[in-house]
Amino acid sequence: MGAELLGPAQAEVDDVVLSWEGEDVLAVRLPQLSESLDHILVAMERRHGMPLAELDRKAKQEVVRILEARGAFSVRHGVETVAGALGVSRFTVYNYLNRETALSREKAARGE
Repeated sequence: MGAELLGPAQAEVDDVVLSWEGEDVLAVRLPQLSESLDHILVAMERRHGMPLAELDRKAKQEVVRILEARGAFSVRHGVETVAGALGVSRFTVYNYLNRETALSREKAARGE
């Protein structure tokens, strides 16, 4: 997901410091969540073999479902970022999200 490895002396407050037998040996700097979203979008393009904006509607809905499961829309400007990558409006992304919520409720009601 784009983490950076550092020496333990270079660690900042938000970095994860790894220890071995009581001694700090490595620090890991995790990317900001918005950078992670960009990495996820690039990986999804690679998986589909084309820009996400060129996918058909059903494939775009599936992308939104996967991104929702990964927490992409909890990131600030997540909806805008995804809408731009898909080549759709924010309104369309919200419609896809609402569609998934409705489908989940229907499945739960049927006991699936």
